[in-house]
Parts: sequence; C-alpha cells; structure tokens
Amino acid sequence: MKNKFYIAANWKMNKTLKECSEYMDYFTNLLLEIPESKVIFCPPFSALFTMKSLLEETPYALGAQNLFWEESGAYTGEISAEMLLSCSVTHVIVGHSERRHLFGETDRMVNKRVLKALSSGLIPILCIGETIEQRKNNETLAVLENQLKIGLESVSGEEINKMIFAYEPVWAIGTGERATPDQIAEAHVSVRNSIAGIKMGNADNIPILYGGSVNSKNVSELLKIKDVNGYLIGGASLNADEFISIIQQIENYIKESK
Repeated sequence: MKNKFYIAANWKMNKTLKECSEYMDYFTNLLLEIPESKVIFCPPFSALFTMKSLLEETPYALGAQNLFWEESGAYTGEISAEMLLSCSVTHVIVGHSERRHLFGETDRMVNKRVLKALSSGLIPILCIGETIEQRKNNETLAVLENQLKIGLESVSGEEINKMIFAYEPVWAIGTGERATPDQIAEAHVSVRNSIAGIKMGNADNIPILYGGSVNSKNVSELLKIKDVNGYLIGGASLNADEFISIIQQIENYIKESK
C-alpha cells in the first residue's frame, strides 16, 4: 500500500485561536491544489471549534490529540468522544508517546481510548514506539508487538481496517533525531506483520505512518521507505511554509510513482 498517504499535523500545546486563523488563511491561499494525500489537522482542544469553521469547504480533516473513554462525569481536564464529534472531529490521536511517557498512560488506558473512539465513529490514530533504552537493548520489535497486542484487545478485524497506526520512536520525538531508513522499514514491517497476526484485518491496506522529527529536508528520503504510508508531524507542521513543502514533496512523489 504505497499510493495512499496520510499527513497528520500534531500541533500539541501550540497556537491560539488567532494563530490558527492566520495559519489556515495563509495555508489555504498558498496550497491551491487539492492534495491526493489525506491531510489531518490536530490542534489543541481549545481550537477545535474554531478549526471546524476554518476547515469547512476544504478537503482537510479535523483531528483531536486525545479522548477519554467515559461519556461524561467528574473527570477534570478530560474530553469525551461526544464533545469531539460536536466539533466535527473525525480522527483522534491515541497513545502518543508524550501521553505515555509524560503523563503515565498505560497500554490498557490506550486500549480503552481506542475502543471508545471506534464505538463513537472516530478514526483512531494509534501511536506506538520504543524508548532509547529499549532500542539499545534490542527490545524494539517486542515492545511494538506488545503495545499492539494490548492496544487492540477486543478490537475486531472489521474495526482495525478503519484505523490508522503511527510508529514514533520516543527518542526521535521533538529531538531532531530520526530513526534510520533501515530501522523505520524494519519497524513498519514488524507492525504490519503483528497486525496481521493479531487480527483478521487486511494488514496490507492498513495505513502505518512514521512520526519522529519529520521535516521538509528529510521527507524525500523517508518517501523511499517501503511500508510507510504517511507521517505524523509535530514541530514541522507548526510553520505553514514548512508543512506545505512537506505536502508538496509527497504529492510530487505520488505523481511520479503513477
């Protein structure tokens, strides 16, 4: 599956409402051709309603950075699937490395979020990845397999075909470091094989993104890696010119590959 790309912009804890408006005005006026890739913007919760309006009549999707597994209640600081749907959110990042390692989210918690997203009609972007210690100890593939096994518990093969996955080595998030092409290829093949082994879904057609210091300077090299179906982009997506450059390089690659 190399002809369909997903490009998700994870803005993390960045951008006020004014900044979102300025960014999208600049972005939509500069990127005039409709991309063949699926572009998904994931702003902070505070900007979801504003971004809903800004993305109307565009081909771009709106994603959230997290969700809670309960419908409502005394869960200070959390957000429900229903709240996301009311803002026209279609995708949601689940299990991002920063949620796991800064805020203590476990694989079981991630699984609850995946199940809630799917049951609510949201498309989860399930993130998995190893720490630098696990990489040095040659535990990467075992870690990815275990994260998938627990994260996909009680998820049917039909449901998994609706999901998006993202391999993001923890040590490459926001550090400027990037896994080598061979490391990325190995991880993506392992993830696809694990999905095929765990579930009855059609693993060959399931999008697996790479996340980890992707930018306009290295994306051309990343595009050559088999089994990579797009990118989860953090810092580089905050600058509209940089993000547009990434999209344009991907679009050129798609056209040349036909």
